Amino acid sequence: MRRTRAGADRATFPPMTPVRTVLFDLDGTLIDSVRLILDSYHHTLAAHGLTPRTDEHWLRGVGTPLSVQLAEWGHDPAALNAMIATYREYNLANHDQMVTVYPGVVAAVEALRAAGLGTGLVTSKNRHGALRGLTLVKLERMMDVLVCADEVTNPKPHPEPVEKALALLGADPRATVYVGDSIHDMVSGRAAGVRTAAALWGPFAREHLEDATPDYWLETPGDLLGFIPSGESS
Repeated sequence: MRRTRAGADRATFPPMTPVRTVLFDLDGTLIDSVRLILDSYHHTLAAHGLTPRTDEHWLRGVGTPLSVQLAEWGHDPAALNAMIATYREYNLANHDQMVTVYPGVVAAVEALRAAGLGTGLVTSKNRHGALRGLTLVKLERMMDVLVCADEVTNPKPHPEPVEKALALLGADPRATVYVGDSIHDMVSGRAAGVRTAAALWGPFAREHLEDATPDYWLETPGDLLGFIPSGESS
């Protein structure tokens, strides 16, 4: 795990403050669901007779809710709702066959919890979809709280989802890190006053996230163990 120079110099995140809470994004961070997400968007546009978009187009919005990704059609609420329903039907029908956990994630989260750190999920999926993914990879009991898109007024990149998780946990922002794979995660966490960690095993390369200046660069899930305070690892 490497910390950026900007993160090390920022007074609000003193290096002597140990991490006590780790918040996670879901898609592209804990579970490898990106191909399913992209295929679901492609299927949705095709099913509604709309001009296709590239993988790159949809990737730019990964980490934001469906209503944001499909905002181009938001002028017609009925059409937008129909598209969201099509997306979810396809996504759920193919979910268990296409979604996997990133190697090393389960062991790393188990180690964090064994060391006494709090954990939480902050995702742009609704609760039903988030629980489906967590349950599939046996992570549902490893999250102390879940904050999902259907439980906030302002989704990521707004700070509200991270702030809500902090409030539910009673966690100190200065001792909290938010781990995510997208720039939306980094912006949300930074705005909420927590440290941010970029998960480079997801779909985005370091170059895509550098402008968000995350405090930590995580090359592999094993780097999460670096958040365990010295002397508390098992």
